[in-house]
Amino acid sequence: MPGTNRQIRLARRPVGAVVPEDWEHVTEPAAAPGPGMFAGRTRYISLDPAMRGWLDDRPSYLPPVGIGEVMRAGSVIEVTESDHPGYRPGDFVVGTFGVQEYVVSDGKGTLKVDPALAPLPTYLGALGMPGMTAYFGLLDVGALKEGETVVVSGAAGAVGSVAGQIAKAKGCRVIGIAGGPDKCALLTEELGFDAAVDYRAEDVRKALRTHAPDGIDVYFDNVGGEILDAALTRLAMHARVVICGAISQYNNETAVQGPSNYLSLLVRRARMEGFVVFDYAKRYGEAARELAGWIGDGRIKVKEHLVTGALDDFPATLQMLFRGENTGKLVLELS
Repeated sequence: MPGTNRQIRLARRPVGAVVPEDWEHVTEPAAAPGPGMFAGRTRYISLDPAMRGWLDDRPSYLPPVGIGEVMRAGSVIEVTESDHPGYRPGDFVVGTFGVQEYVVSDGKGTLKVDPALAPLPTYLGALGMPGMTAYFGLLDVGALKEGETVVVSGAAGAVGSVAGQIAKAKGCRVIGIAGGPDKCALLTEELGFDAAVDYRAEDVRKALRTHAPDGIDVYFDNVGGEILDAALTRLAMHARVVICGAISQYNNETAVQGPSNYLSLLVRRARMEGFVVFDYAKRYGEAARELAGWIGDGRIKVKEHLVTGALDDFPATLQMLFRGENTGKLVLELS
């Protein structure tokens, strides 16, 4: 083991957008693995919009990150020392190890992964939490049926890009909402979406009227705010609105903007339901098998946005999510 371990800890709770002063960069002695434990070096760190919510001290599906605690994050580590019967040096492991260079674990809540079957960052993306989120959100919460019209916001992101491709694999018409011509071209030219709406350059409501003239059967929402409001005006009868996230609202310094067009749910006899992927943990294997099959036969193309750098690059890399600078799953690769 190395002599020291660098970590990124929460120094204070952000107000609005996260700024550099909200983080503390710490170096402490690296711990050695005790009996029944293993140690490893962090190779890849997942960056997710949900991280912003974890920094606020308010009720949620997980406790907030505490002041002075290592920032919560999923990561892939390479085992360097082990006194654990299930792990040996050279193994690669996925878990919630936090934003730090070296970790010690007893193996609970971790999964050994094989880089020969898929690139390691994919276990943080399409075969990780984003892929699970897209799968269960669309198929279970959205109750997707073949031939339906599906609209996905944040469609060029980690979850949205997989959700749209799952819908195509299930025989649906898919419209993606994304920011900028490059992302929209990616959706239609590479990922197989039937149409794309550039929310930065188009009137979203008018564009949805054009691309979904018979209405939206399933709206998979990663954004919230004005785009959710626009989608609600275009619902088909008995539509399902899946609330996965609301990245447009996470840095608000004022009250969250709720949907003013919610009466469309009544008129269209529709439903709107939120979900948390952890509720489906016992079925992750089922989802992983089907996702791996789709990736293997080309029906799902994996999009990963790798940033290679040092641990200290985590705060700046996280901000890419909220500026819409990532395409696909954002991952920090520790050089």
